[in-house]
Amino acid sequence: MGLFDFLTQEIAIDLGTANTLIIHNDKVVVDEPSIVAMDAKSGKVIAIGKEALLMEGKTHSKIETVRPLKDGVIADFYAAEEMIRGMIKKITSKKSFIKPSLRMVICIPSGITEVEKRAVKDSAEHAGGKEVYLIHEPMAAAIGIGIDVEEPNGNMVIDIGGGTSEIAVIALGGIVCDKSIRVAGDDFNNDIEEYMRRQHNMMVGTRTAERIKIEVGAALTELDNPPEDFKVHGRDLMTGIPKEQSITYSEIAYALDKSLSKIEAAVLSALEMTPPELSADIYKTGIYLTGGGALLRGLDKRISMKTKLPVHVAEDPLRAVARGTGIALKNIDRFTFLLK
Repeated sequence: MGLFDFLTQEIAIDLGTANTLIIHNDKVVVDEPSIVAMDAKSGKVIAIGKEALLMEGKTHSKIETVRPLKDGVIADFYAAEEMIRGMIKKITSKKSFIKPSLRMVICIPSGITEVEKRAVKDSAEHAGGKEVYLIHEPMAAAIGIGIDVEEPNGNMVIDIGGGTSEIAVIALGGIVCDKSIRVAGDDFNNDIEEYMRRQHNMMVGTRTAERIKIEVGAALTELDNPPEDFKVHGRDLMTGIPKEQSITYSEIAYALDKSLSKIEAAVLSALEMTPPELSADIYKTGIYLTGGGALLRGLDKRISMKTKLPVHVAEDPLRAVARGTGIALKNIDRFTFLLK
């Protein structure tokens, strides 16, 4: 340890469309929804994270809730900067005379443009980052689930987040081929909202759709351990009166079918691009599923049936990317070649 190490604070950020996680000293210190509540007139930030989520869909004309990231990239520069700054403050709550300089590693989707990369870097620098490094999400996910990315072996990782689904084949410390599609958790929520409207004449909000997805979300219409039916509350489109409707997991599997088919097509496309030697490795090792979407019941089975390959769901898939980003930060000298 150097004499002035206390002047530098190292943090790893998984800046997600749905959730933002921050790792500091090998611990997840912040795990909050990526949402900001602002004063509509002055633009002043009222709340971020969990507090702002409680306000979503319930605000009046003077308050608006903003999700700064869309499809894995920054859509609102100011809100993103304020959100990063606010979440960093949650770590450094202790009063200190000397403000430490921040070294950050932030993960980004593999399919984003140089302009979008620049936006992430600028937001982090404006929020107090002195050294800002970027790492691709599939690579961070692979490191997070314990794959030795520097080995000359092919591994396929599918990371289904809130805004993007990343499919990548990794070998020798690099991404050999990847496919990034903007179909993920948010689209699942939209599918559920649309289904409820069409099938049950019922209007539900984004938060309720998210809840339905967690409680009875499924990728297959027949499961070995089916969840119990879930009672949904919303507004009847015919009468305008609040009502209750019971929903089964097979209904949600039907509602999500279209979006899941797009993810399957992207997986097959990535497998087609894979060099034959790496295909042979993937046949032996199988496919690794990470991200919040990996928690969808029966998704591993569905992808396995489509690809005829074994599919493994990572342990704690929600935090795999954040864990990998934290490991890259801790071993920054070793993983220099991965950081942008």
